[in-house]
Amino acid sequence: MLPTYPYAGRTYSFDPAAPIDISLPLAPGPDQVNCFWAEPVQFDTIRVGSFVGSVALGGSTNYQRVHLTPHGNGTHTECYGHISPDPAATLNQCLRRFLFVARLVSVAPVPQPNGDLVVLLADVQAALALQPDRSLPEALVLRTLPNDPAKRTRQYSGTNPTYIEPALAHFLVAHGVEHFLLDLPSVDREEDAGQLLAHHAFWTYPAAPRCSATITELIFVPDEAKDGLYLLNIQVTSLELDASPSKPVLYRLEVLATA
Repeated sequence: MLPTYPYAGRTYSFDPAAPIDISLPLAPGPDQVNCFWAEPVQFDTIRVGSFVGSVALGGSTNYQRVHLTPHGNGTHTECYGHISPDPAATLNQCLRRFLFVARLVSVAPVPQPNGDLVVLLADVQAALALQPDRSLPEALVLRTLPNDPAKRTRQYSGTNPTYIEPALAHFLVAHGVEHFLLDLPSVDREEDAGQLLAHHAFWTYPAAPRCSATITELIFVPDEAKDGLYLLNIQVTSLELDASPSKPVLYRLEVLATA
């Protein structure tokens, strides 16, 4: 008997033994995804007196220090504290639930006259095929096409990666989407003179900050995950920062037939 989850007046089942991990791992070395000129992830062995924190080097245990930049290394989830001076605006304070119904859509970015690649609102709307009387779930997962496996290790810094048009962020807010996940380094252009238009639009900041809303960047959705409805579990560390390395996991939702 599979567990069930209610959504929009229907009951769905999901298989907890069939997770789809859409996070990118954090590991040392140059062959890991990187953006915004962040230093590569580093694992340092702790040494104290005669103790060495490496079993391979003769120590009794492995004991390491991790050096990383959440916004630049691997999959990460961020809150409105990313663009706010409020010290209380940390992900640990803003993200208090961890299970959400999510819609996965796949969209190809469109070349612009200036050469940029941009995910357009009209294409996301077409992929959603949203009926006028239907709303979106709490989370939207965006997979850009083509779904190149090189996204797992791409060095994005200085390449002007794909981003979304701000109108898409406004659309998500209008349809009640609280959690936006995408396989890009940022919802905004790599260099935009600090405007961060999509960030501000999604968090409706500073007019009326959506404190519980999150953006998760640098995911990778494998081809095995088909567009549709999923149960999303956003796993983060309890850091009092605006962002945290994260591990979003999807579970396919199947509607149960009514008697």
